[in-house]
Amino acid sequence: MSKNIDWSSLGFGYIQTDYRYVCRYRDGQWEEGGLETDANITLNECACVFQYCQACFEGLKAYYTKDGRIVTFRPDLNAQRMADTCARLEMPAFPVEKFVEAVKMVVEANADYVPPYGTGASLYLRPFMIGTNSVIGVKPAVEFEFRIFCTPVGPYFKGGVKPIALKVSDFDRAAPHGTGSIKAGLNYAMSLHPIMEAHREGFAENMYLDAATRTKVEETGGANFIFVTKDNKLVTPKSDSILPSITRRSLMIVAEKYLGMEVEHREVPFAEVPDFAECGLCGTAAVISPVGSINDHGKEIVFPSGKEEMGPVLTKLYNTLRGIQMGEIEAPEGWIVTVK
Repeated sequence: MSKNIDWSSLGFGYIQTDYRYVCRYRDGQWEEGGLETDANITLNECACVFQYCQACFEGLKAYYTKDGRIVTFRPDLNAQRMADTCARLEMPAFPVEKFVEAVKMVVEANADYVPPYGTGASLYLRPFMIGTNSVIGVKPAVEFEFRIFCTPVGPYFKGGVKPIALKVSDFDRAAPHGTGSIKAGLNYAMSLHPIMEAHREGFAENMYLDAATRTKVEETGGANFIFVTKDNKLVTPKSDSILPSITRRSLMIVAEKYLGMEVEHREVPFAEVPDFAECGLCGTAAVISPVGSINDHGKEIVFPSGKEEMGPVLTKLYNTLRGIQMGEIEAPEGWIVTVK
């Protein structure tokens, strides 16, 4: 029985749901774990997560398909990316199979919060892990808590998709050989000031360049870039300090296998950006956010696709991936995981 929620007015915010998955790591091993009803966490003031930011997270969605199933999209990739993050942060990896099962448990237990098909809304899941024992000297925790909570969220774009304006940031998002390629909470903490500065200047987001040379495109604070060339190739920036977006990797396959496009995953010099026909940001929340313009210290780059609507190629990519996710287009094997 669906909850009494006005699905059409949902924003991208937190609504507490009935159940969350909790699993604790103690004495060198993960406990059984299971569903809990308490949404609060009680920790000592000296917990490692507060002192040394030993924390990481993931994000994925569950939704109704056209044929009435509740599904999630490629949760095994979220599980593997979190395991890679944990290795970098000296945290114990949560087993991939156990992660996927936990996702299913949370979605099934909160099925009443999954928005109906066609509303554009979805159930957003937030797996995360924190170091929980008290640590005063600089060292990793030895006890951890892995949790998944969920919240219904509305469509990212209300009232239609309008291209956004970005600025080239003077801040660095990630250092070479740093933590840019993992989903650590600390990466997002450092992006908060630059994004608020961008907002105060009238821009939606920042374009970060590589910290070493400041000549190559990296990503924004929370999304990968995708570009379309004038001869219809999809180009995605390659760097060891870019987070490997699951949406971006999926769009590359959609472009090649479904739309017959040539795909290039390579370094992208910033000097090349004005030559592209279309530009977008990709991620779990919006799938694709079109970019209309980029301000480079007062010099404006405007893409041929314009500032009014998503370009034709990005529109095809968006509609195809959304169609796959919603069960309207046949998905590659393993992409769609049915919960119920």
